[in-house]
Amino acid sequence: MTNKIWVYIDQFEGQALPSSWEGIGVGLSLAETLGGGVTALVFGQGVEGVARQAFHYGAGEVLLADDATLADYRSEPYTALIAKLAAGRVPEIILFPTTTRGRELAGMSAVDLNSGVLVDVIALEVQDGRVLATRPIYAGKLLAKVQCSAKPQIVTLRGRAFAKPEADESRAGVLTKVEAAMAEADITVKVVDYTTSEVGVSLTDAAVIVSGGRGVSNNPKLEPPADLSDGEKEVWRARKGFELVGGLAEALGAAVGASRAAVDAGYVPYSHQVGQTGKVVSPDLYVACGISGAIQHLAGMRTSKVIVAINKDPDAPVFKLARFGVVGDLFDILPHLTVALRERLGK
Repeated sequence: MTNKIWVYIDQFEGQALPSSWEGIGVGLSLAETLGGGVTALVFGQGVEGVARQAFHYGAGEVLLADDATLADYRSEPYTALIAKLAAGRVPEIILFPTTTRGRELAGMSAVDLNSGVLVDVIALEVQDGRVLATRPIYAGKLLAKVQCSAKPQIVTLRGRAFAKPEADESRAGVLTKVEAAMAEADITVKVVDYTTSEVGVSLTDAAVIVSGGRGVSNNPKLEPPADLSDGEKEVWRARKGFELVGGLAEALGAAVGASRAAVDAGYVPYSHQVGQTGKVVSPDLYVACGISGAIQHLAGMRTSKVIVAINKDPDAPVFKLARFGVVGDLFDILPHLTVALRERLGK
């Protein structure tokens, strides 16, 4: 089987990221114009279950590399394998999710294959046999349409910018097993251990995100311990404020985000940062609490489908982007909103 469109399936410990299935949906849409079907790339160890899932989501073929050298993600053996397979089978398009691993693999594969990368794409169409990609530029203020003149055309897809196809467990396809491209002795990087740095709902995959900004530290009703310094009192108040943000997020089954100002001030870890230098997200609902709306932050969440802003400053820039705005003190609003949502949702 020769398919023109390949989709890299990003998985960790046998669990594929949802954005990978979105990639198969995009590939199927492109195949309607270009012909052929979709080939999914599944690399790892003990990942035949992921390969079967790829068939369920619409892949016609899976190139499965199941090898001990691929058990842990390392860019060297993964990139070498993609380059080897692409050189022999000559795909026209390779789609990657815009994840940490996906971005790295796309860039390194482009170097090995003497091609280019269309990054963080939010829309695709076919024009004269090549993909025409739409991607945000200038902190999301403008949209650019770009093409890659070389082949294979390598594209990274923004998570949640495309619909995930419906899974059908009756679907099957051609499973082609391929050999790893590098021996363990030739791989310079060794994975020693993993440490979990983020718990709860993943920001990049979340359908709903509740974020807090520097305003969560401005609760005059809270009196911190007297033995704290002024800086420590601010952080103490902010963490109490983020408990309200977290409570609303829990009621909605949402992920907790934060502005860069909140992260820089030490209120929450960097893993929660949404923005140009944090995570770029596209949830169905984004609730901004005490976030004024700096350009850097707006760049990371402006593609959210519905934005709700809660801020006591009626002139806060975030209101220009929000569909719904609540002018008021978040410390008065969030507790009542959380209780009302729990009652409505039966939680």
